Amino acid sequence: MTSHTSHDFQLGECVRTARLYTSKRGRSGSTRPISKKTPTWCKYTAEEVEALVLKLAREGNSPSIIGVMLRDRYAVPLVKSVTGKNVDEILRAGQQAGTLPEDLSALLKKAYALKRHLEKNRKDSVNKRSLAMIESKIHRLVKYYRAKGEIRQDWEYKHVVASVA
Repeated sequence: MTSHTSHDFQLGECVRTARLYTSKRGRSGSTRPISKKTPTWCKYTAEEVEALVLKLAREGNSPSIIGVMLRDRYAVPLVKSVTGKNVDEILRAGQQAGTLPEDLSALLKKAYALKRHLEKNRKDSVNKRSLAMIESKIHRLVKYYRAKGEIRQDWEYKHVVASVA
């Protein structure tokens, strides 16, 4: 067994505890390009990239998946650097955007799945707390998107904690 100083042990415990009780999952992921200019090796024009985005959206892909596919399959580093618009703006212009933003709809699906789980497993207190945390995220996002004008002012999320708890 190795000996640790009290400082090293406390620091290790702090880091582990922070990751355990928050939604942080590390810092991995791709690094965005440094320059905002279109690289010389990118062979697509703005019109071609917009057509690719609309084609991938018709196939049922979400905006984040479209960005990943363009990066990995078509070697388009950033849609905004090539077209001057991001994927959401292109989808809105082509009338293919969803009614709700992608992150909000993902949270709604997650809350619905947890609600169904808690209907069968009423004593699962860990997931009751998880549902409460997800719902608080939903409420914060709804407030943000209302202020930004991306969802209707009268759109409302109904609480499901009271019916499950």
